[in-house]
Amino acid sequence: MDKKEKYKTIKIFAAIYLLSFTFINWNEISWIFNYKAVYGMVDGFLNPYPSIEAYSINPYLFSNFNGQKAENMGEYDFTYTDKQNMLEIPKIGITAPIVFPKTTDVDLLGKELDSGVVFYPGSAYPGKTGQMVILGHSAPAGWPQIKYEWVFSKLNELEPKDSIIIHFNNRQYKYTVRKKTIIKKGADIPIDPSSINQNTLTLISCWPPGKNLQRIAVEALILYE
Repeated sequence: MDKKEKYKTIKIFAAIYLLSFTFINWNEISWIFNYKAVYGMVDGFLNPYPSIEAYSINPYLFSNFNGQKAENMGEYDFTYTDKQNMLEIPKIGITAPIVFPKTTDVDLLGKELDSGVVFYPGSAYPGKTGQMVILGHSAPAGWPQIKYEWVFSKLNELEPKDSIIIHFNNRQYKYTVRKKTIIKKGADIPIDPSSINQNTLTLISCWPPGKNLQRIAVEALILYE
């Protein structure tokens, strides 16, 4: 067999191997070929939220929060911090910047998600009555840690009483996880009715990681120390 024929045989063998590998492992690797999965599934990811301008929303009132008016929770002595606009989840090793966009435009929010986790405009700020919503990408195991596409991939590992920390306006706000829920695309963001007069935090991402099928929501309640 001359070199030309040998090279041709190798290419055919490689092609057969790749096709066989793809067929056998399709359920595990199909997300690689899914543009929305790879690049954040922004359209579906933001489906539960209204496409309206941020300036039209009361800054302390979240539209899915049953019309509850948000108020200050009272004067509490929160710990001073030099960190600014930062989310920490110690259990799953997450430290990420919080981006505060000025619009709910899907395309712009999609770009902001590349820079960290995103505070959803119109939801409640830390220490204010109401529901604060923070969005983040998720990706399959082994995904490279670039552009924060992986940041919420391990939300499912959080359990009640786990700690979440937010640094905002030179104050440190601590939250404790209450529950996690898997919800359908387009469904309202869940919240415990017993928490409607308090400051709650809900972390939202696509679920399972890297697939645009459902949403995972982790609800946490602020701690006053």
